[in-house]
Amino acid sequence: MKTTHPVAAFSLVEVLVTVAIVLVLAVMISGATRSALEHTRATQCAANLRQLVTANLAYAAEHGGRYVAAQDPSNNIRWHGVRQSGKDAFDPAQGPLAAYLGAEGRVKICPALADVLTGSGAFEQGSGGYGYNAAYIGGTPADSFSPSLVSRVPQPGQTMMFADTALPRREGLQEYAFAEPFRWEDGAGNLRTALTPSVHFRHGGRANVAWCDGHTTIERPSRIGPVNFYGGDNQKHLVGWFGPEENNGYWRP
Repeated sequence: MKTTHPVAAFSLVEVLVTVAIVLVLAVMISGATRSALEHTRATQCAANLRQLVTANLAYAAEHGGRYVAAQDPSNNIRWHGVRQSGKDAFDPAQGPLAAYLGAEGRVKICPALADVLTGSGAFEQGSGGYGYNAAYIGGTPADSFSPSLVSRVPQPGQTMMFADTALPRREGLQEYAFAEPFRWEDGAGNLRTALTPSVHFRHGGRANVAWCDGHTTIERPSRIGPVNFYGGDNQKHLVGWFGPEENNGYWRP
């Protein structure tokens, strides 16, 4: 006579528990991978910003102690590139900082930028996703085309030079080459109209900031929008300001 043996098998409950465990592990691994990727991108972004500060300081050392100008009166030269006319795109390899930006001679692009840009026809393509403190470093309230002297920044470790930026418009989120302070300051030193914010908190709700002494930090927003003169949604895209608002905070030397 043949003896039969029962075949071992998983019960339905055991199968469901196993599937649930696998799914939980997959979610955990996916989250850890995403977190590691975000950290890597933020670290590379900070390195790009430090390079911009170093380039600007080197530029100033060879140009009478003045930082690079944020723009020129022709509207065809920006700190990050040059164009032939208002109808052309900026060429980032021809900008005034090109000689100080290594072999590539252009602003490196924030690795998190491509994932968030949704609009076309940006004002400032070629800025790498970074904005310059044009109000007080690349220009002055008295003359927006005349950059500040390095010697006129008494606390470089508390004065921002560059930051992660972007500009929400009705057409979508676009590059923007300036990090706008809270308010416009007139030539007499009076704070006037509220400005459209441009600091973009794209690294897990935080933004990288490079200071005039060369160090970088990653900052949380102190205020998000809502001022936007272009029909964009600052709340949706996490665009605003960081730090104290009084006297334009960390923008003003």
